Amino acid sequence: MPPARPRASSVVLMSGKPAQSRGTEDAAAFPVDDRGVAARLFAILDAFTAPPASSLTLTAISQRTGIPLTTVHRLVGEWTSWGGLARQEDGRYALGMRLWEVGVQTPTARNLRTIALPYLEDLYESTHEHVHLAILDGSDALYLEKLSGHQAVRVISRVGGRLPLHATGVGLVLLAFAPNEVIQEYLAGPLPRFLPQTVTDPEELRRRLAGIRSQGIAQMSEEMTAGSSSIAAPIRDRTGQVVAAVSIVTRTTPRPRPEHEQAVRVAAHGVGRALGYRRATG
Repeated sequence: MPPARPRASSVVLMSGKPAQSRGTEDAAAFPVDDRGVAARLFAILDAFTAPPASSLTLTAISQRTGIPLTTVHRLVGEWTSWGGLARQEDGRYALGMRLWEVGVQTPTARNLRTIALPYLEDLYESTHEHVHLAILDGSDALYLEKLSGHQAVRVISRVGGRLPLHATGVGLVLLAFAPNEVIQEYLAGPLPRFLPQTVTDPEELRRRLAGIRSQGIAQMSEEMTAGSSSIAAPIRDRTGQVVAAVSIVTRTTPRPRPEHEQAVRVAAHGVGRALGYRRATG
């Protein structure tokens, strides 16, 4: 019998050089990465924050993290299975709700809700309307707290839920005081119209946001839910940065009630002072 042929360890080209495998190509495209699995998993989450991105493709994640595409595909699959990432209809990936569920247990989120709650309760007692506390998360208003009365107008907001920035009171406040690049990216994207009065023109929204920054208050009527109006104000931390927004949602009336606007301002200022904010004087 003829001797057995030796098993080839690599494919040899006519030039005599071994062919590159997929892994070799990845190694050529990316420097040696000695990060562990956990560090790579967290790097994928960091990809959504620097610079902020509401959604990313697998290729973009790979480029932002320096992790080969094949590895990104596997790790993103792990995140998606756990709920830390969510695959959208267009194939892009966004941060998932499971992260919020864990995040609200962190001292920062828990402290914000704890510090704000007495002022939210005072606002509810003075208005008996829906009271909301929300923060900016990606391109949405993320609701951290909601107080409601039995007789209050019906709304679709919920704790842990997200609503668009351009069609909610808290959302407009958060967008108005967001970094300029966040505003530009949001206004360049889709601006769905939920009701006839929803403002979807980018230039009109720019003027509206400028007015909110000037007046320190946002007022809107029947732009997300028929029959409801919202008044919202910004909450600042000790550095003066807007970190959250507070609002009430009322039944639509011919004229806003001045006492409602004042109550929202007082609540926002109270939470801000509790966070260490002191308004500059002189």
